[in-house]
Amino acid sequence: MKKGQSFEQAMNRLEEISQSLESGDIPLEESIKLYEEGIKLVEFCQSKLTEAEKKVQKLTRTEEGKFETTPLDEPDTSEAE
Repeated sequence: MKKGQSFEQAMNRLEEISQSLESGDIPLEESIKLYEEGIKLVEFCQSKLTEAEKKVQKLTRTEEGKFETTPLDEPDTSEAE
């Protein structure tokens, strides 16, 4: 895995690895190395997705008519009133 690699680059590399492994045309040792690289890429992508998920917020309007942001997974209390 390259330093400074983007999510998209990691996903593209995962696709390449997947195709190589599915082809069955590579030696066992190389398959193992590709598998290990793939695991690291999956972990990297999962951490990037978790990071992005934390940044996603919901825009809501307060009773005063102002806008505020709240975490996306926070329950909406305005409908309960």
